[in-house]
Parts: sequence; structure tokens; C-alpha cells
Amino acid sequence: MAVEETDAQLVSRCRAGDPDAWNEFVERFSRYVFAICSRGFRLAEHDAEDVFQEVFARAYERLADLRSDDAVRPWLAQLTRRLCIDKLRLLARDAPSDVDPDEREVDDVLSTLDDAMTVRAALDKVGDPCREILDRFFCRDESYRTIGDHLELPAGTIASRISRCLDKVRTELDGRS
Repeated sequence: MAVEETDAQLVSRCRAGDPDAWNEFVERFSRYVFAICSRGFRLAEHDAEDVFQEVFARAYERLADLRSDDAVRPWLAQLTRRLCIDKLRLLARDAPSDVDPDEREVDDVLSTLDDAMTVRAALDKVGDPCREILDRFFCRDESYRTIGDHLELPAGTIASRISRCLDKVRTELDGRS
């Protein structure tokens, strides 16, 4: 089972000029950044894509300014937040609106996204088959029978594996805090 590197290790590789590291960086954080744009600030898809591109362009240019490699996730969130607000201001100039983003609501969405990224990282850490079983059950809302049919296992075995896998994820999450 391959052990995924930490965010800090990935940032360190990017700073060192590893050509594959930047692609991994964008892959790792792309859903997070896009979710902040589209769910947190409710930007239209094309506007969210514009901000997304700008976030990663600036991250590439300014990664050396990051004080701590461990702080990359909040740094990206703040960068994304500022660029989303800039985009909303630009859009407001073109089409005036009485609606300003609710800061508490945005903070709640960012917190939820951070939690989701933490859980995803824990799932990646425990690896397959746990990741697949839990993804199928909780994300795809598949039944024990459907999962069992796909994995060629009895439904009762799926139930016990879900329980064991949740324990592994819980242990992984407890180890992070």
C-alpha cells in the first residue's frame, strides 16, 4: 500500500522544482479550490473556472512566499476567498446587486470543505479496499447487496467490513488531531 505524502512534503517538492510535484499539487487541491468558488461563493461555473485558474497561477508564482509548508491548505483557502471576492466585486460593477456574500455562511462552507478534505485524506491513507467500500456506501449510496455484487462478497461481509473500515478511518483521524 503506497503511503500518500503530506501536504508539506508535496509543497517542499514543488519548491525544489520537481516537475511532477506541481501536477500532483493541482490534482490534490483542485476540488477544494473549485468547491470554495462554486459552493462557498456560489460563483457561476465559468466565473468559478476563472477564479480557479487565477488561484493556481498565483499559487505557482507565490509558493515560495508560504511561511510554512504545513499551512498550504489555509493559504490556498484564503487566496481563493480573496479572488472570489474580487470576482464578485467585478461582477457587481457590471450588474449591481444588493446581495453580499454572508461571511458566516462562507466560513461554514469552508469549514465543511476542510472537514471533507481531512476525511478524504484519511480514506486515502487507509487505502483500498476500505476507501472503495466506504465511498460506495456513503458517497454513492449503494446498498450492501450492490457493493457485495460488485466485489463478489456476501452482503453481511460488506456490513462487517464497513464497520472495520470506519474504525480504521476513525483511528487515522484521531492520529491527526
